[in-house]
Amino acid sequence: QLQLVESGGGLVQPGGSLRLSCAASGLSLGYYAIGWFRQAPGKEREGVSCISVSASSPNYADSVKGRFTISRDNARNMVYLQMNSLKPEDTAVYYCAGRPFQLCGSTWSKIGAMNYWGNGTLVTVSS
Repeated sequence: QLQLVESGGGLVQPGGSLRLSCAASGLSLGYYAIGWFRQAPGKEREGVSCISVSASSPNYADSVKGRFTISRDNARNMVYLQMNSLKPEDTAVYYCAGRPFQLCGSTWSKIGAMNYWGNGTLVTVSS
């Protein structure tokens, strides 16, 4: 079973940057498309970004396009989310999630598209 652990969250000022990491264990990451999701207080969990096994054509939510970059290192079983130009509305618990397919698919941003989930890391954007 794929196990995922997020890290790298914290408090950052508006306009700042953070890099989130997702460490996989249990199975090789090379068989899974990986997504990042977030859940703000009082809101539903939403898809932020997704990357296929080959890392081609990553997907992004409109709200983060041009600010966030997803990447992966299959040899190290790691996925990253570089977040720049952070805004207060980016405040949320961020989760990484995996699906046992090469591609993210057209429904990648839906919770049901993912089979495995980490426990999340909190990102707070505030001055």
